Amino acid sequence: MDEPPPRAPHEDGHRSAARAFSDPAVVASYVERTRRAVPGLEVLHDLADRLLDEAVPRDGRVLVVGAGGGLELRHFAAHHPDWRLDGVDPSGEMLDLARTTLGAHAERAALHEGVVDDAPEGPFDGATCLLTLHFLPAAERLATLRGIRRRLRPGAPLLTVHHSVPAGPARDAWLARYARYAAAPGADPERIAASAAALGAHLPLLAPEEDEELLRRAGFRTPARFYAALTLQGWLAHADGAP
Repeated sequence: MDEPPPRAPHEDGHRSAARAFSDPAVVASYVERTRRAVPGLEVLHDLADRLLDEAVPRDGRVLVVGAGGGLELRHFAAHHPDWRLDGVDPSGEMLDLARTTLGAHAERAALHEGVVDDAPEGPFDGATCLLTLHFLPAAERLATLRGIRRRLRPGAPLLTVHHSVPAGPARDAWLARYARYAAAPGADPERIAASAAALGAHLPLLAPEEDEELLRRAGFRTPARFYAALTLQGWLAHADGAP
């Protein structure tokens, strides 16, 4: 959640994210930074757990896209001992961190290095994609959502959370508010302003209505917001089709 690095020329969102999250310092500080930068992180994971639990059977299978770090995987494994968990992430270093984070639950999750197309075919009973899609331009974001949809059984839930900022004059104000929240205690105001500017310049941010339209185009119905905290927004949607 810190200031994102600029992309190299012609570098897609997945490669850019993998490069950023291969830095040993970034990996080592990820858990602490994420807890500071995501309002109510533990509550978010609990909400995701409870919303998945509405539809995922006791022995169901859940796909976690952007699983590096392992925080949501650990929560799901601890609360649902019979769920079968698969996680995919483009950064091998972040998957190593996920194994450490999972601790005694490490054997509960199958981890796959790559993008969603490198995940098992499923079918899965539910999926999450938390703090990930804001790294991807719209075309890659849509392809990722379609890849998730292909792996879900009809009616299965998908939970997404990422930066989603209104277009227009309010955009910069909301980015500044988020940067102030996420800053380390005592951070210099100029550094906070630079972080807000970097978020706007280097992340391919979409407006909430654009994010909802991508979910629909990818084959998900009735996207509904379940989480909102500054610039971070979260949606629950269901794979089109029966039930």
